[in-house]
Amino acid sequence: MTESKQRLTHIDATGEAHMVDVGEKVDTVRVAVAEGVIRMKPDTLTLILEGNAKKGDVIGTARLAGIMAAKQTANLIPLCHPLMLTKVSVEIEADHDLPGLRVTATAKLTGKTGVEMEALTAASIACLTIYDMAKAADKGMEIGGIRLLEKSGGKSGDWSRQR
Repeated sequence: MTESKQRLTHIDATGEAHMVDVGEKVDTVRVAVAEGVIRMKPDTLTLILEGNAKKGDVIGTARLAGIMAAKQTANLIPLCHPLMLTKVSVEIEADHDLPGLRVTATAKLTGKTGVEMEALTAASIACLTIYDMAKAADKGMEIGGIRLLEKSGGKSGDWSRQR
C-alpha cells in the first residue's frame, strides 16, 4: 500500500484535524450498508417480537431512531459533512442463534462524499434504542458487531466485507 493510501485524510501535515474539502470531487451515487447486533435473553427476544415490551413497539421505534440518527450524523461525528441523504432504511430481524436482533442500515445519496458514517450511525442508534426500550426486562443485553458491510461509489470505488 502506498504512503498516500495509508495517510489519514482528516489530519494535515502538522497533525491537526480538519474537515476534508470535497468541493472539487465529482458527484456519484453512493451507498453504504452497515450492521449491528444486540444479544439478549431468549425471553426478552420473545417479549419484543410479541409486542409486549412496556415501552411499546421496540422494533418500529428503533427503526425510526436509526433513520433519524443517520440524518444527524454530521451533528454527532466531528468532521463529517452534512449530507442530503436520498434514502435511509433500517431493517431489524430476529436472530434466534444470537439470541437477539440483527440491525441492517442502508444510506444513499448522490454527492461528493460517502455515507458510511451515516449507515454506521443508524445501525448503532437503532441498537441503542432497542436496549433502552427493553432494559427493564433485560439489563444484560449486549450490543456489538457494529461494522460496515459494503459501500459503493466515489473515487475509491466499491468495497464489500468478506463474509
